[in-house]
Amino acid sequence: MVRASAYLGFLGFLAATTSTFAKEVEVDAVRAAELYDSGVIHEQIMDTKKAQFARQKAAGAYDSSQYRKLGYTKCKNGVAEAVRGDPSNTFRCHNTDLYSFLSHSDLGDDLGEGSSSWGWTAPNGREFVAIGQMQGTAFAEITKKGQLVYLGRLPAYSTNSQWREIRSYKNYMVIGSEAVGHGIQIFDMKKLLNIKPKKPVEFTQDDLTSHFNALLPVGRAHNVVINEELQYGAAVGAQPRSDPHCASGLNFFDLKDPSNPVSLGCAKGDGYVHDAECLVYRGPDKRYQGRDICYGYNEDTLTIYDVTEKGNVTNIISKISYQGASYTHQGAVLDRKNQEFLVLDDELDEEEGTGPAADGYPITYIWDIRDLEKPKNTGFYKHKVKTIDHNQYVIDNYIYQSNYGAGILVLDARSIPKDPTGAGVCEAAFFDIYPEDDKEEGGGLVQFVGSWSSYAYFRSGYIFINTIERGAFVVKLTSKKCLGSKPNGPWWWPGNWF
Repeated sequence: MVRASAYLGFLGFLAATTSTFAKEVEVDAVRAAELYDSGVIHEQIMDTKKAQFARQKAAGAYDSSQYRKLGYTKCKNGVAEAVRGDPSNTFRCHNTDLYSFLSHSDLGDDLGEGSSSWGWTAPNGREFVAIGQMQGTAFAEITKKGQLVYLGRLPAYSTNSQWREIRSYKNYMVIGSEAVGHGIQIFDMKKLLNIKPKKPVEFTQDDLTSHFNALLPVGRAHNVVINEELQYGAAVGAQPRSDPHCASGLNFFDLKDPSNPVSLGCAKGDGYVHDAECLVYRGPDKRYQGRDICYGYNEDTLTIYDVTEKGNVTNIISKISYQGASYTHQGAVLDRKNQEFLVLDDELDEEEGTGPAADGYPITYIWDIRDLEKPKNTGFYKHKVKTIDHNQYVIDNYIYQSNYGAGILVLDARSIPKDPTGAGVCEAAFFDIYPEDDKEEGGGLVQFVGSWSSYAYFRSGYIFINTIERGAFVVKLTSKKCLGSKPNGPWWWPGNWF
């Protein structure tokens, strides 16, 4: 069998020798079967992460008790010096002030190792976050002054795991994990409303609204997807891949009654789904108006499904790959109302040196999805700092990304509908939460360190950032004017107007 890294490196060389990067390509069935359908690449990336996590732990980086509590710090001249004269608490920034930081130890988990996170706004406007950690999920409130206040935690359902993914459905947090036997925890965030910060609560599994484990092989799910409009969730990336029912695809469950989630069926036609976004379609492709469409990020492809009939999903609308595809990780539709474009990231192309990310600078791939049956990779945005890109979502045509060692990055993507090459995309703001790699060549390390996730939907403007090693940050944008005199394109792009 061809060694995965050598194969990917060779493909990167081929892409680097072509005159045009980041174009869609038909799926290579032989390569897909050998490297992706088999799970070889997934196992490789997991092994790489585990090895890097182990090195970080051995070096003491996961001892979060060493990280002191931080308060408001203004971003001045490109840095937020939270502790004067201390490089480990001096953060590179642009248009972003620091408001608060608490370590994982302060957030109730001495093992730390943060992962996913998500937020919830109570009816009275109070803002809360659910924070993925090794031993479970921590809960905190962000005060009106931007201070993070720990309220308690929900332990893991089975065993500890660094992989914990969280999304919200109304006032509920839906929590999945790679841990065997974990299933999906559904927790009512209203339970936090009357907690006194001086008496944080250690919840138990009896405090769950419900627990969903039906049809999940050995209870594992890499990620969870929510379609709030149609009132359902989907577990994706369950193991083993050989499961005949779902084959690690989209595993749907009804959330109309969160106390009794009911299995709805599966979409297994393209096997393992790493992440997805499911939306009622209101875009320009008239053939699919009003249908329930899922955009799947499936290791080596962008796969678009019609999942309207969840009991028997057989309709894969399209499946396409792209130059440099190494591990298609996650993405987001640029405008949920129009659904004309989306962006996606590849989590392995920097590590393996493939395609336009061969130099270690991450790539955000841009796709024209106006024809769902023929999506087109129209261009990309190349980042300014070496790192690995991880998670992203879009709010009002601004892309919010968690890019490991580079921290949170906000891209002004308003130009994409007029120029989908990405030439007009620019850096509106960033906050680098991992100063340990700032002096490296290219400004950062191509490693799985630093930030895992963020949440920027709060009306207050506060942004929550969860990190692997340290703990959690609260920051806030002061402007969205792009860095430098020019964005990633001509002076007249919208990013220069504000």
